[in-house]
Amino acid sequence: MIIVQLDSEQLSNLIQSSIREVLKETTTRIVEPTEPQDKFLTVVETAKFLNLTVPTIYSKVSKNELPVMKQGKRLYFSQADLMEYVKRGRKLSNFEIETQAKNYLSNNKKGLNYEK
Repeated sequence: MIIVQLDSEQLSNLIQSSIREVLKETTTRIVEPTEPQDKFLTVVETAKFLNLTVPTIYSKVSKNELPVMKQGKRLYFSQADLMEYVKRGRKLSNFEIETQAKNYLSNNKKGLNYEK
């Protein structure tokens, strides 16, 4: 263990420099732009993202199955839109289907009670 003696001026300078460094780090973190939430992908990146081939991507685009943006001859895909596209293909569990059926019956069939 090392013990260092500082006079009041040295201690004051040490504290001030420490505070400046912390403020500099904090300001740098705040000023730095964060990565955008939505990333745009090319056709090749989209194929890798969806684990499909490039021709399949073009086929899905021509059939309007994939959300796409076109700039000139280039196609761009929003990663967030692609995630929604994948989620739309999700199949409901039996529990979710039963819950929806119960809700439908209770809201649309007056006087008919469905209980299991």
